[in-house]
Parts: sequence; structure tokens; C-alpha cells
Amino acid sequence: MGTERKRKVSLFDVVDEPSAKIAKSNGLGLTGMNANSSINKWNGRPYSQRYYDILEKRKTLPVWQQKEEFLQVLRANQTLILVGETGSGKTTQIPQFVLDAVDIETPDKRRKMMIACTQPRRVAAMSVSRRVAEEMDVTIGEEVGYSIRFEDCSSARTVLKYLTDGMLLREAMTDPLLERYKVIILDEAHERTLATDVLFGLLKEVLKNRPDLKLVVMSATLEAEKFQGYFNGAPLMKVPGRLHPVEIFYTQEPERDYLEAAIRTVVQIHMCEPPGDILVFLTGEEEIEDACRKITKEVGNMGDQVGPVKVVPLYSTLPPAMQQKIFEPAPPPVKEGGPPGRKIVVSTNIAETSLTIDGIVYVIDPGFSKQKVYNPRVRVESLLVSPISKASAHQRSGRAGRTQPGKCFRLYTEKSFNNDLQPQTYPEILRSNLANTVLTLKKLGIDDLVHFDFMDPPAPETLMRALEVLNYLGALDDEGNLTKLGEIMSEFPLDPQMSKMLVVSSEFNCSNEILSVAAMLSGTSICFLACFVFLLSQVLGSCPGAISCLILSLSERVFALWLVHNTRCLTVYMHMLVCIDTVKLECVLGCHQQLSCLGSMPLLACTIGFLSKC
Repeated sequence: MGTERKRKVSLFDVVDEPSAKIAKSNGLGLTGMNANSSINKWNGRPYSQRYYDILEKRKTLPVWQQKEEFLQVLRANQTLILVGETGSGKTTQIPQFVLDAVDIETPDKRRKMMIACTQPRRVAAMSVSRRVAEEMDVTIGEEVGYSIRFEDCSSARTVLKYLTDGMLLREAMTDPLLERYKVIILDEAHERTLATDVLFGLLKEVLKNRPDLKLVVMSATLEAEKFQGYFNGAPLMKVPGRLHPVEIFYTQEPERDYLEAAIRTVVQIHMCEPPGDILVFLTGEEEIEDACRKITKEVGNMGDQVGPVKVVPLYSTLPPAMQQKIFEPAPPPVKEGGPPGRKIVVSTNIAETSLTIDGIVYVIDPGFSKQKVYNPRVRVESLLVSPISKASAHQRSGRAGRTQPGKCFRLYTEKSFNNDLQPQTYPEILRSNLANTVLTLKKLGIDDLVHFDFMDPPAPETLMRALEVLNYLGALDDEGNLTKLGEIMSEFPLDPQMSKMLVVSSEFNCSNEILSVAAMLSGTSICFLACFVFLLSQVLGSCPGAISCLILSLSERVFALWLVHNTRCLTVYMHMLVCIDTVKLECVLGCHQQLSCLGSMPLLACTIGFLSKC
């Protein structure tokens, strides 16, 4: 393998003395509060010892050194663009800096406004909010909360809320000027998700009508000039990350199977390299679970020759309790004086920027990720394994240099990196089905889609296909205006086809079954899908009337019928019902509540008489 050593360079000097004096004159200390106070101003309780321990760690973050400068620039401008390298602490610290410095009380002093920080992924919104709640010494769900699809962990006391970009977009439907927020922070802007791109254009209009609102656009890496031009010359701040060098290794020849190559590299690192945790990037849940099993088996076969390993998966649909395992330490040696243990995290690209895991020394980058691709001509959206961009490769390698000098093993050639990878990730808005986005924009009152201020306007053909689909579903009339049905459909955080299915299901007395269908279509757990396919095949093979029963209900009824003939699979059956009920509960909480509010639509079960209509 060829070797190339690259050292990260500081992008911004530490805060200058005049700026520090200005900040201090405005009463902004290191913690944004009276340094002599031992009472938490957010909940009125004494600070715990854990708060002070975490505070010392916070002071070592690169972004802490530029707190005063950041606040000075924020006070002088309505919009600010901040580029902070991976590990700089921007996601956890910047919202706290803003919260400490900005007056969030309304003019009548009756209530407090909020600071919003958007994340492109649910995992990041949940984990970061919990971390910030610990740093502020408050309770998650109270002063600090989060909001994701089907789950709102916030209250009337919440002053800092982390939420997915899609949830902020949905809030704009009922609050077009986002009057509940004093400052909005768009984090991970470089990922250019569909919702983030729509928020860019929407917030530009909101800022014109709300001079008191401030916007901070944060990213680990982005096209600075393009963003500054889009936001009318907004000032740009840069914050360095960790300064440990990362050694980059490339393969001499292209790998035939990147999954097997990644597993082989993990085993070689564990056998030959000094202590340090490993981060492996793969494309999806099934691939990750397969790799975790194989790595555990390979290392287990080596016996006492090597230290123990803790192999931890990480992907968006993993339960929160399982996600927290990535922060646990590596296992100790099996016996005193034996080889040290090692933690191996196998993750999707969620670990590129959204989450920071300490202790990572080695990164394995196969050079692929899954991306949505939409073909408007055949109206098919696919999730394809595609090469990553150079910006993503840079972010992945940066994960290895947080706590000490690290190594990044790229499972592709240097020639491929230089010639085949695109500089930046292709924006999602240019490769996605826009039906749901168009419905959202129509609900927001934006009728002129052609002249909406997109940073990268989508292809006209894609917009036309979206309008055709919505017109076919009855969400838009022939003039392109939102219908009453379309208004109801826009309230659901689901695809338009599924929203239409839920809304009209009560007409056919099958809303309960349709909720089951919607719940199962919304669930993406491999365990759930595997159980579903297995049990379904057994039902169709053993019960003559299974087809009719399946139409009647895709959950309890068909499996109860099959269970009479196959009691040996009771454990699998019960686990299946738990999976169904968990996802169905989410759907019921989010969707049936909307159905009840919008038209008192009851949950109705389907009968044989309605089969032909269904």
C-alpha cells in the first residue's frame, strides 16, 4: 500500500484580545452566567459535581476558544455561516453559546422563545440532545428536548430543542414565521438533504419578515463561496478541529468485494496494530449486521492470541439504547498482562459528521454509501450503493485523528480518489421524488415553484412528475391549487400515497388494517421484515383461507390462524407482534391523532362485506 501523511491545519486563529474585551463588557463569561453562581439558572437547582467535570472537558474543545468572537459576529449579523471541522464541538457548544447570550424572553415577559438546532438524522438529534442536557445539568425533555418523526420529547419549559430538518419544516406549516424561535441553527448543512435545501429557501423569506430572527448555518465542510453568495454575503467563520495527523493508506489494486476487504482489514489491524478503536464505514443495516457477525467469529477463532473485541453496529433504525453502546469503552484484557481489548464500531455514513466517537484511532473506508436516486420518467425511486465524494472521504479520515495520531485505510486506489470521486456530495433535491416536497410547499402557500429560491433548482421534469402524482391523488386540482384533501394529506409525515390511503380508509371501514399496513411499510427493521416474510410463507402454505385473512388483516389475525397449526414458533410469533405493535404504535400516535383532530375519523375494522371495496 502507498502511504501519505497529512496533517490538519488550523483554519482560524484564536480569538483576538479586543473581541474578548467586547464580549466581557457585555457580561458574557466563559459559561454564559455569573461565574460565582452555583445555581443553575435554567432549573433553579444547585449544579452537580458532574456539571463541573464536564465543564472542564468542554473548555478543551476548539470551538470554546472562539466563543466570544462567534457571539460578536452573531450580534452584528442576522445570518452567519460557520465551518467547524469534525470534532470541533460545534454541534453541542454553539447552541449553548447562543442560549447563554441571547434574550429569549418575549416582549411581554410571559413566556420564553426557543433556540432550534436541526439535524439531518434522528439518531443525531436524540443523542446530541441528551449530551447537551448533561452538559447543562438539566433534564432531557424539560429545558433541553428533541423532536423527531412520531416522537416529541419536549415541554413548555424547553428552551433548546434539537430536531430533524423535516420536523422544522413541518412546524413551518402551522407557524409560517416560526415565531416560537429566536435563533435557528441549521447543522450539517453540507449534507444537503431535501428538507435542509427547502429550509434554506424558506428561511431566507422568513428572515425578511422577522428582523429579530437570527440564522446560523453550520457545517463540517461546504462550498463556502456558494453558501455566502446564496445567503447574500453572510460572514464566514472557521473553527479548526483536532490537530493530530492522520496517515492515509490506499490499496494498490481495486477490491473485488469491499465488504470482505473491510473485514480482512479489521482483523489485520487487531492482530498487528497498537491499541486503539476501529471505525468501519459500510452502506446499510444488513451489511453492517453481517459484518459484525463475521468479525466476531473471525476474532473468536484466534483464541488468546489477540485481545477481546466489542463489535458495535450503528445505523439510523437501531434502538436508542443500542446506539448508546458506541460510547462504551473497549473491553479489558481477558487476563492480567494479556493483549488489550478493542472496540470496533461498524457504521453507516451517520458517523461521518453527525456523531463523534472518542477513542477511534483506525478508520476503514470502502468508499461507498447508499443514496436515493429517482428516475422521473419511470417514476421509480431506488436506494443505490454509490461512490462517496471527496468531501465525505475527508470527513471519514478525520475521525481517526481526534485523540491521537491515527490511520485511515481507504479500500480503493489513490487514482480512483483523484479521478473518480466527485468533490462534493450531489444534493438530494436533484435525485429525489419531490411529490412530498411539493405538497409541503403548497401547504406553506408557495405556489410559484419554478421561481422558489432553491440553492440548486431541481429539474423541471421532476417537478412536473410531482405535480402529476399529486393531481392524480386528488391533493391538487387541475389548476395546481391545494384541495381540501391535499390539506389533510399534508398533515401526515408520510409519503402522499400513504397519506391518501390513510385518509380514505375510513370510507371503506378498514382504517385499523390500513394503519397496520402503513406501520409495516414504515418499519425497516431487518428482523421485522425477515419474521414477516417467514411467517407469511408458512401461512400461505398451511391455511387455505390465508389469502382472505391476509386481506382482512396483515397483523394479528393471519398469524393467530397460522399459530393454531404451528405452535412451535410461538417465540418468533410473539417477537413479530412486538415489532408490529411498536411500529404501529408510532403510526397510531402520529396519524390517528391527526385523523381524529381533522375529522373525527374512528378506527374501523374491515369485514367480509367490504372486501370487494378494499
